[in-house]
Amino acid sequence: IVVCVEDSYILRSIAEGAVKGVHTARLTRLVFQILLRVAGRFLKNLRMIERDFTRIEKRLYDSLQNEELIQLLGLSKSLVYFSASLKGNEVTMEKVLRGRVLKLYEDDRDILEDALIEIRQAIEMAGIYSSILSGTMDAYASVVSNNLNIIMKVLTVITIIMTIPNIIFGFYGMNIEGSGLPLAAFWWLPVLLAALGMTGAWLYLKQKHLN
Repeated sequence: IVVCVEDSYILRSIAEGAVKGVHTARLTRLVFQILLRVAGRFLKNLRMIERDFTRIEKRLYDSLQNEELIQLLGLSKSLVYFSASLKGNEVTMEKVLRGRVLKLYEDDRDILEDALIEIRQAIEMAGIYSSILSGTMDAYASVVSNNLNIIMKVLTVITIIMTIPNIIFGFYGMNIEGSGLPLAAFWWLPVLLAALGMTGAWLYLKQKHLN
């Protein structure tokens, strides 16, 4: 009798006959075949995580929205749980493989070794995906920071250029007789000076690669 706290796809598939070569009378082999199926299930889910990551990554570079970032954080959390579970399974299988927990026959040992190989492969895949995901998150943070710096630079340049006409119009807008400002009677002069000042400031900033 195999008892499981929750409904298990692996046990259900074995009970329905979807897995070939399973003999419930051979208890040790049955345990090892279950472990082999568990290892295969881990690999399948890791490939699903990799597909989801690739899909989210493509959307991330186009949209740069918080939704994609939250999804990546969820995948990162899943990979942490996967890695912890896989390492626990690896330790358990290594202990069983030494023959101190269950009596091993030659065929049983082969099944257990296959399961252990898949578990180790899954651990390596989880580590690789975690590294790639971490690198993507860092790249995303760099892109966001760079975009913010560009926006701040553009706003600063606009502020500097727009300050010039404010200063000129402020001088010529003072209602003071005998202010002594040159050509104060010509309304177009402040506009011309503001245009020249803005153009000169823009050319200077462009020359300094600040815009």
